[in-house]
Amino acid sequence: MKYEDGKYYHVYNRGANRQNIFLNPENYDFCIRLMKKYLLQYGVSIMAYCLMPNHYHLIVKQHENGTISRSIQTVFNAYTQSVNLSTKHSGTLFQGRVKGVEVATDEYAVRLALYIHHNPVAAGLALKPDGWKYSDYLDGIGNRKADISDLGLRDALHESVGVQYLDGRICR
Repeated sequence: MKYEDGKYYHVYNRGANRQNIFLNPENYDFCIRLMKKYLLQYGVSIMAYCLMPNHYHLIVKQHENGTISRSIQTVFNAYTQSVNLSTKHSGTLFQGRVKGVEVATDEYAVRLALYIHHNPVAAGLALKPDGWKYSDYLDGIGNRKADISDLGLRDALHESVGVQYLDGRICR
């Protein structure tokens, strides 16, 4: 996919054969550190993310002269190498290439973020979005310091469509 500067994209992938890609809390934390290091380095901001046991979702924005492709490739190649080393496994961890879909409207971006943050609830991993620590939901509602997400992007989108998050829901 050709990513364009100034646009938002939903980027996601899952484990090969739908197997888990995050095997323990340290894996999640390591992946978040990699995203923090490489996405900004390659001119990409995160509007929302959620890491699930067997897949991940990101909403990202490519800035001028940025490269989503290179940033995601770098993050998940480094992640795969680390997991393979620690588990004495070789080969692919992910099912095919990363998928990227343009997020065409602000309204869709806000609804997509809500969907992403509710993934752990739908999967039975948490009762509410704030019960899953491997997403930026807690950052967005002010219960944790934003480490890698650009909450200014989310706030601007929420303002543009006249909504806010309240107790895991979009409110007008």
